Amino acid sequence: MLKFKKKSLIYLAVSIFLLTLLSSLNPALRTTILSTFKYPLSLLTLIRREIGGIIFYHRNLMQNEGLKREVDLLRNKINTLDEIYLENRRLNDILSLKQKTPYKVIAARVIGRSPDNWSSVVIIDKGRYNGIKQEMAAMTYLGFLGRVIETTESTSKIMLINDPNLGVSCIVVGSRQEGLVSGTLGNSLIMKYLPKGADIKISDVIITSGLTDAYPKGLLIGEVIEVGEELSGLTRYAIIKPAVNLSSIEEVLIIIP
Repeated sequence: MLKFKKKSLIYLAVSIFLLTLLSSLNPALRTTILSTFKYPLSLLTLIRREIGGIIFYHRNLMQNEGLKREVDLLRNKINTLDEIYLENRRLNDILSLKQKTPYKVIAARVIGRSPDNWSSVVIIDKGRYNGIKQEMAAMTYLGFLGRVIETTESTSKIMLINDPNLGVSCIVVGSRQEGLVSGTLGNSLIMKYLPKGADIKISDVIITSGLTDAYPKGLLIGEVIEVGEELSGLTRYAIIKPAVNLSSIEEVLIIIP
């Protein structure tokens, strides 16, 4: 059977060769021969193209899948390196502040948020074992953050400044106007109990006044973005944008009195 197929292929090849030779010697036969083999040759060309397309498609598909995996791997590596770079920069900022600040401080990392007060309580990885106690003030390299409200041997909870239960005596840089800053459970703070004629305006900087031992004087609170008058008409208030982004805290410093 195999020999028969080989002979058939040889006969076919010889026949095509002879017909091609005759067509070249006799132009009159060229048109007839070309017409005879036009459709079979077209069919063979089409089949070859389709088979080649299938083979190349599969090869290209495999190559593309490989390239996609390499791109994903490189992207993950880049994201990891970016995260390491940002963390190192934050840690350098914290270390620099720790060295420059006049206060004795303990550096800690945020490891979670309280489920019962997600927006205004964070949990850090240092506790009583490290010397942290309730009522101690917390800060970042950007400014005042809040106070410690609960401790265990290895962790502590910090109430952030945007909690309405936290009040801090503050002053306006420049005019030295005093007021009480507390949270609104949002992205802003409110400074209350300002006299009707208080010297305060938009863009003024607010810092802690130091009237309470827990909060040292001069810690940055934020910037005034709005000034208004209470409904009674007797006092004014100011809306403050916190210096610290309270939704993205990762490292903190606890101030030791």
